[in-house]
Amino acid sequence: MIKIKVNQIKMNIKHSIDDVVKEALKKAHTQKNNLVSYKIIKKSIDARKSPIYIYAVQLELNKYNLKKLPKDVSIVKKEEKYIYNVTGNKKIENPPVVVGFGPAGMFCGYLLAKAGYNPIIIERGKDVDSRIIDVEEFWKTGKLNTESNVQFGEGGAGTFSDGKLNTGIKDKNGRQNFVLETFVKCGAPENIMYDSKPHIGTDILQIVVKNLRKEIESLGGKILFESKLTNIEKEGGFYNLEINNSEKIQSQICILAIGHSARDTFEMLYNKSFPMEQKPFAIGVRVEHLQDMINKSQYGVDDCEGLPAAPYKLTYNTKSKRGVYSFCMCPGGCVVNASSEDKRLAVNGMSYSARDGKNANSAIVTTITPNDFESKHPLAGMYLQRELEEKAFNEGKGAIPVQLYGDFVNNKISHEFGNVISDIKGKYSFANIKNVLPKYICDSIEEAMPYFGKKIQGFDNKDTVFAAIESRTSSPVRIIREDDFQSVFKGVYPCGEGAGYAGGITSAAIDGIKVFESIISEFRP
Repeated sequence: MIKIKVNQIKMNIKHSIDDVVKEALKKAHTQKNNLVSYKIIKKSIDARKSPIYIYAVQLELNKYNLKKLPKDVSIVKKEEKYIYNVTGNKKIENPPVVVGFGPAGMFCGYLLAKAGYNPIIIERGKDVDSRIIDVEEFWKTGKLNTESNVQFGEGGAGTFSDGKLNTGIKDKNGRQNFVLETFVKCGAPENIMYDSKPHIGTDILQIVVKNLRKEIESLGGKILFESKLTNIEKEGGFYNLEINNSEKIQSQICILAIGHSARDTFEMLYNKSFPMEQKPFAIGVRVEHLQDMINKSQYGVDDCEGLPAAPYKLTYNTKSKRGVYSFCMCPGGCVVNASSEDKRLAVNGMSYSARDGKNANSAIVTTITPNDFESKHPLAGMYLQRELEEKAFNEGKGAIPVQLYGDFVNNKISHEFGNVISDIKGKYSFANIKNVLPKYICDSIEEAMPYFGKKIQGFDNKDTVFAAIESRTSSPVRIIREDDFQSVFKGVYPCGEGAGYAGGITSAAIDGIKVFESIISEFRP
């Protein structure tokens, strides 16, 4: 059998997969009777002129002339499969403990279970089904469960998001494909393997994380929900991990995949002398526009039928050299109350798999660097987040502060929506967001919006809806680790987004895989 790859297969908006395969065979100068199988490798949209789809397809053929390959056709090299080898010689006396069941903890725990290490995974929040009940109750009544919410629980913060899986990581070891393949195995759609901007959606993610947990359990792993790490003490060659201020688990290995919102855990680790440092992050607002307006601008046509809800990505540097950019853009999505602490309020964006909501939303945020803090305390960024989230809670009287962009510029409270009716999960109230954000953030956003309006027509319309505060873009702290992925406290592995080493579902999962690889290079089950 011969495998070839056919690139630059251009298709009109309305087409079938059969049409794609037919065009691939035509470009490859071969007949259908030579075709054994096919696989879609990549799918994207080119909207520079009239929107078209562009595919790359792998064809498996029973015969083919390789002497003179047509344009855009190449021989398929050996597919890079993720493999691992246990090379460590130190015996683990007790199962390794993974703290946190977000993407980093899930994938580290999953691979440890596959390799026979029987990991124990502790998660401060609840299982996903119980978590959904708590989150929906919070959105309906405002009653917050500080241990079971949009930030904490099975699947981590990504469970209530758009479920984006794209990443800028260049990975030659097959880790990224392994992550995507695992998601598909656990219920995600197969198109995430080839879409240029893959996403799952919160509704399907909730199924995927549950199935991945069941897979871990079937392999000998153990997951303990409602189990928060409250203390860690070294005793000989072991760590005593205190759970919920009472029960203790002993292990040589502890993977800290705690997530970017585990502020009480950061404080506990700081008090235990774990080396940490400030790191850049971003703060701003979440903006809403009509998805139809975004579609027309991004695709350059009035009739967008047959096209998916369009995403966008925007960046701007202010005159004062501060970056402003879009973050976690949710096509056809909604804004959600993503709070996790009493009397503090944060927002995020979320999309379902269909992305069929009327509005598009995205964070528009301003970079925050250690230079913005007078304090050199490693947790200074976290304390700024808390301070601003308290202001947001107070400004909205416990509800999400909402303001039209035109009124934000004029420093006055809005009283009604314009053309864009906000789609928010949770209570909201009209307020003045300038009372929440520092002046340098407000000024930066005001300077950037007209520029964004030149990139996407209508982006700076006066009735664009702002919601505050977008403060959980990434971890404001990095738990320092060495080249072997361990803290100075050997056997402890800071991991994922919360520890400051990832930014999104896929990159956090890959970091969890790298930590797993470090563990198996030193320890055997």
